[in-house]
Amino acid sequence: MKENENLIKKTCKELGLTYRELGEKIGYSEATLNKNASTGEISKSLEFAINLYLENLKLKEKLEDFRSLFKTFKKLLQEES
Repeated sequence: MKENENLIKKTCKELGLTYRELGEKIGYSEATLNKNASTGEISKSLEFAINLYLENLKLKEKLEDFRSLFKTFKKLLQEES
């Protein structure tokens, strides 16, 4: 599972989170993340939790983009009326 070996480290680095902070967000302890990051043996459930969290962040970003676009579109329509 070389691909998952650095998933915890990579996620924390990309998001600027500590193991404790990431653990709080996905329901795992800092000790569990630390152990899995150091051994490279990430359980399927932990991998799934991290991937769900990352997907959730992306969806929230897209939703915010959509809301911003909608707001702009609505404003343009009001100006034309």
